[in-house]
Amino acid sequence: RARALLQQLPPQDCDERYCPELAEEERRQLRAFSARRRREALGQGLARPVPGPCHGCPCRKCGRRLNKGDPGISASRLGDQFWHPSCFSCHFCHQLLVDLIYFQQDGRIYCGRHHAELFRPRCASCDQLIFMEECIEAEGRRWHLEHFCCLECEEPLRGQRYVMRSGRPCCRACFESLFAEPCQACGDPIGADCEGTTHQGLHWHARASCFCCSLCRKPLRGQPLTCRRGRLFCSDTCSLRHGSSSSSSASDSSDSAFASAPSPDS
Repeated sequence: RARALLQQLPPQDCDERYCPELAEEERRQLRAFSARRRREALGQGLARPVPGPCHGCPCRKCGRRLNKGDPGISASRLGDQFWHPSCFSCHFCHQLLVDLIYFQQDGRIYCGRHHAELFRPRCASCDQLIFMEECIEAEGRRWHLEHFCCLECEEPLRGQRYVMRSGRPCCRACFESLFAEPCQACGDPIGADCEGTTHQGLHWHARASCFCCSLCRKPLRGQPLTCRRGRLFCSDTCSLRHGSSSSSSASDSSDSAFASAPSPDS
């Protein structure tokens, strides 16, 4: 319950004490924003049996009828309507509302977190609402200017090139030293500026010299291919020919070693 409350009702959305780094203007905006939400949108659902006059009324969410005496949830801010207890959930995340605390907007109910995000963006780093005029948007998420940093070295990335890693930005240097996959063909890491391709969990540079048939060197980008023991081939013919030449080489090596081995007598 405590974890769900922290998720649905983030304390930093309504109390400036949880946002010590805010400038005074941002604090003022947070106070005004929180007061307006409490005044216009905040409510607590009431669990009670459906009264007689509402017999047969549809659940506000699923539309199935509620009969007299059935357990239901009413929300005073949304008029004389009822929900099934299992339907009284956030319109955005669909989680059941802890302690039936809701925020209403345009006839829908939300948890506090997602109601706030209807009006203000949320920083993907500190999880606080953004009240500054400027912020950084990347990959569908937003950050305070000072919080858009490399996940490893914490180098500020504003105006810099970066790579997203597990939903967080990473500078090119950290990505290439820690996360870049080695190319199966040349062995070099596939850097942030390189185009790569993946097949069966293995990685190659997308260039023709790396992503090509291991026997005839035909480029394979956009072409049908087959993979055998980590090697790429343009056809079964090349795969079989390569297998035959490998077997033949192995046999020759074995024969040579056998011929050069000393006899038991010597």
